[in-house]
Amino acid sequence: MTTLNILMAQMNTLVGGFEGNTQKVIETIQRAEAEHAAPVVVFPELTLSGYPPEDLLLRPSIEIRVAKALDQVRAAMTGGAWVILGYPRRIGTALYNVAGVLHRGQVVAEYRKQSLPNYQVFDEKRYFEAGDEPCVVDIDGVRVGLTVCEDIWEPGPARQAARAGAELLLNINSSPYHRGKRGERWRLVGERARAAGIPIVYVNQVGGQDELVFDGGSFAVSARGDVCGAAPNFEEGEYWLQARRGDTGIELEGLAAAPPMDELEATWQALVLGVRDYVNKNRFRGVVLGLSGGVDSALTLAVAVEALGPDRVEAVMMPFRYTAQMSVEDAAEQSATLGVKHKVISIEPMYEAFMTGLREEFVGLEADTTEENLQARCRGVLLMSISNKKGLLVLTTGNKSELAVGYSTLYGDMAGGFDVLKDVPKTLVYELCRYRNRLGPCIPERVIERPPSAELRPDQQDQDSLPPYDVLDRILELYVEQDCSASAIIASGMDPDDVHRVLRLVDLNEYKRRQAPIGVRITQRGFGRDRRYPITSGWTLGD
Repeated sequence: MTTLNILMAQMNTLVGGFEGNTQKVIETIQRAEAEHAAPVVVFPELTLSGYPPEDLLLRPSIEIRVAKALDQVRAAMTGGAWVILGYPRRIGTALYNVAGVLHRGQVVAEYRKQSLPNYQVFDEKRYFEAGDEPCVVDIDGVRVGLTVCEDIWEPGPARQAARAGAELLLNINSSPYHRGKRGERWRLVGERARAAGIPIVYVNQVGGQDELVFDGGSFAVSARGDVCGAAPNFEEGEYWLQARRGDTGIELEGLAAAPPMDELEATWQALVLGVRDYVNKNRFRGVVLGLSGGVDSALTLAVAVEALGPDRVEAVMMPFRYTAQMSVEDAAEQSATLGVKHKVISIEPMYEAFMTGLREEFVGLEADTTEENLQARCRGVLLMSISNKKGLLVLTTGNKSELAVGYSTLYGDMAGGFDVLKDVPKTLVYELCRYRNRLGPCIPERVIERPPSAELRPDQQDQDSLPPYDVLDRILELYVEQDCSASAIIASGMDPDDVHRVLRLVDLNEYKRRQAPIGVRITQRGFGRDRRYPITSGWTLGD
């Protein structure tokens, strides 16, 4: 009976970190060979370069770096492992996204990715040429086909591999997370397995890369399309399974199914992993944030502590004359609960200094949002100064709902390096706060229960100038994430005045979003690589 011992190497790579990525590959192969005589070790897409390498692929030295990394891997392969490894490869004048097959120090075959995604966050046609041929390799008596990531989302490549004689398909991936993604993958890969009549092993990378989070969750699907095992989501690791030849073909076994996550848990883990990897991969000592006593900064603090530990997180309460005493108390309580360093620095003196300096400019002019924005900018200056002095990354705390409608201040609460909640609608902020509190004491209950307020003027509440957040978020979901027109949103039952007001604010505030820090992407249409609208435009509102 033929048996292949397959290791799914669910690896967290660093884009452009060829030396570190290569060393991790070598160490993984060595561990696999120590456990089995001739293992099949499967790495994610573009493991050597990391994914997505973006315009690093246009650098002339990319070929030199890939060749050096491959040489190091080949030289280290002293055992009998079969290695499936992703890397960029230039052949002639064309650059390809390749899955290479390495055995006993040689590259014995290479598959060139055929389906190049060019939507949402993907831009592969900018860099790569598409392949057009299958790759099937005999590995210890089993005919193994290869595909790369997007190939599995199209019906052609898997069928092509089966027609070329593949009895088992290995699909290597760098597939980013969004809410609901695991179910989508399982259904889609199951369909491909049934159509091709062969089992599929799906290996995905894990880790944060700028705004993207790769959630791992590698899995195996039988020829009948049933998921027969799955690795954990959001965890780097090595997971074994066996491919055995049975009476009806190759059967997969030996991989337990990791406990499923509900969407709240998955979203929480995505935010935590995104923050942890952004801070660590960019070598920040830690983070600092403004803790206002409001729900957004409370959730941001909770994520940061989970990601980095309390010793690497600092919280600063920056009260002003409009700050409620309960905000000061709640910020202090949460900081104490989580064990983070907590400071209180009033912005009154600097605000007054600015107003004194601007007195002549403001003569005869009524107070308006200028004074509100100045408060936010005083806070931004404080946080950025702490950042510069201590080498800490400033985490901003704005959520997707606020960013969509411009309910934020340039060079104020938008000043910082990373926005944890950038793709998290306000209604989801509340859900995540309650989820986190179910895990243990964290966010004071009245922070969640009190009406949200920026506290920039007396008795201010967010809903003075915005629709209720459940209404706002539904309009934003339809307009931003589903591309619905104003008329379609109104036809769905939303109030016309609310719709036109919200859509106008979204369109007017593109200039702000272009200057906002990046943040973790958790939906299929985040404000970043997903949505690229012009700032200067004559586009008719809401069309």
